[in-house]
Amino acid sequence: MIEIGIDTGGTFTDFVIFDGKDLFTHKIPSTPSDPSQAIINGLRDILGEEISDTEIIHGTTVATNALLERKGAKVALVTTKGFEDVIEIGRQNRDELYNLFWEPREPLVKRGLRFGIDERVNSEGRVLKRLNVEEVKKLFAKLNRLKVEGIAISFLNSYANSTNEKKVERILKPLGIPITRSSKILPEFREYERTSTIVANSFLQLKVKSYMDVLSSKLKKSRLLVMQSTGGVIAPKQAGEEPVRALLSGPAGGVVGGYKIAETLGFKRVITYDMGGTSTDISLCDASLMFTTETNINGIPIKMPMVDLITIGAGGGSIANIDSGGALKVGPESAGADPGPACYGKGDYATVTDANVLLGRINPHWFLGGKMNIYPEKSRSALNSMSAKLKLSLEQVAEGIIKISNANMERALRVTSIGRGFDPREFALFSYGGAGGLHACELAIALGIKTVIFPTDPGTLSALGMLMAESFKDYSHTTFLSGKQLSFNSIERGFSSLKSGAKEDFPNRKLEYKLFLDARYKRQSHEITIPFTRNFKSAFHKTHKKKYGYQQLENEIEIVTLRLRAIEKVKHSIKLPLLYNSPKKIKFYKSKLFYNNKLIEVKSFERGDFFSGFKFKGPALILEKTSTLFIPPDFRCDVDKWGNILARV
Repeated sequence: MIEIGIDTGGTFTDFVIFDGKDLFTHKIPSTPSDPSQAIINGLRDILGEEISDTEIIHGTTVATNALLERKGAKVALVTTKGFEDVIEIGRQNRDELYNLFWEPREPLVKRGLRFGIDERVNSEGRVLKRLNVEEVKKLFAKLNRLKVEGIAISFLNSYANSTNEKKVERILKPLGIPITRSSKILPEFREYERTSTIVANSFLQLKVKSYMDVLSSKLKKSRLLVMQSTGGVIAPKQAGEEPVRALLSGPAGGVVGGYKIAETLGFKRVITYDMGGTSTDISLCDASLMFTTETNINGIPIKMPMVDLITIGAGGGSIANIDSGGALKVGPESAGADPGPACYGKGDYATVTDANVLLGRINPHWFLGGKMNIYPEKSRSALNSMSAKLKLSLEQVAEGIIKISNANMERALRVTSIGRGFDPREFALFSYGGAGGLHACELAIALGIKTVIFPTDPGTLSALGMLMAESFKDYSHTTFLSGKQLSFNSIERGFSSLKSGAKEDFPNRKLEYKLFLDARYKRQSHEITIPFTRNFKSAFHKTHKKKYGYQQLENEIEIVTLRLRAIEKVKHSIKLPLLYNSPKKIKFYKSKLFYNNKLIEVKSFERGDFFSGFKFKGPALILEKTSTLFIPPDFRCDVDKWGNILARV
């Protein structure tokens, strides 16, 4: 069976094909109005009209875009009476502390669609007020009249006892509307984050389920899996029912692929850096993938396990303009795939890609390996108006765009590393994405990073990471254990119920379990996640000291939430292919580009000519099908046995 990883981005849709022996890549422009069309077009390019006998692992941006653009279902929130406004009150934090005109984002459910039910469960799971069935039946009629498209049920303390939530779900089910129940999706405490997550899931459900149904129908002769935010894969049915699990679908694939390749090369401490057409995704890996259980997307808290990464609006398609104060600004708005950068010939937006074209860092005859025509004169025309307004030469404006874009990405890299107590100089920078190779070395210089890794086909690495991903699902349950209750055996008993749930979801499958704890010192507000071992107390003290700079050995530890990852035991056949090219004299041609306000001469190589052990120095341009790499002066480069380029300064 042919395995194909597909990553749908804002600008391009990437394909990596594994036929059981060799890897192949393919890249075509995305179709934002219908992402499935680009997938079908690309698969037909690869397989012909008959798309069958394939396993497809897909990373999708449908859920992310719907949440960012607020284009989802009309949702009703059913919650405990008196808590209807939790999603609007939130934590009473201001996103912009010194902005006098700041206003909070509108919640996904307006006040008129939030309904309180007179029920109550305490934090220990005891039902204080039973459900009034007649009250719920009246709600049934009201929701029917309002023609809502999704229902989110989130009762206070339902993680401790889900009886009332289940009853409401059972009564409302005949409406035929998708229902998201918090005790099923997220049985954890903190009602604001839990309710926000459940509402987001319900808001996305209709759109994502529709997309999954359409894609499954078009690919009915193939086995389709979907990448989730944790770096594992799930079935399209579950992705449609629980779309919040796939909010970071594509970026997670890149982090998985980047870390696994770096680990193969002997680098366990890496910062993955993925610069695509629309955004840049950054993740720090310290001897393992790093995960978080909380994130915020466009002002909406999401409490779900996911790869810990930062996303900023900086990509090859980021639009450059002059703000009201007369200063040059780059992003976060993107020209996307349509119309795209000015050099694509469809529009007149000046972008980061246009700046690289004008500076000579992109060869117009080698875009997508020569398969896509670009028009340098369009880039020049787009930058002309800014040049006149700023009274700078075209080259100075273009370099200004690159420097501002680099500054934005450098700031994100510092937040990911220094901001979390890590020294970036102790890490390698793993660069991928279609645009990453043009900026990675300059970012490494700014951060004091000594090694930059450029994998083969960096523009399609996220799709490759999807082929390397495992099939697993995460389970969690809040259980406050401290004092005499806190023992290894009591925690093991708590995990046994989570394992039972995993066995139901993966019947007749061999499973491997990874166990984690959310722990804190008694009376702390927030917790940290640690692996569950016999020495979990010692591990917690050490982790707390590393994260916050101190530990309190005399203080009591409280276990807040148990987390279990059930991994399906499947042998992965995907391995990095060796570079078979024999040593030879590598051809190159000389060209000129702008760097640091002057014209310099560089050697241009075709990456397909490289062999294992080949060495070269910057300045150089490396041309390949899915990307272009710019190696500045002072960098020495080695090609390893898999074809990866290790650039060192």
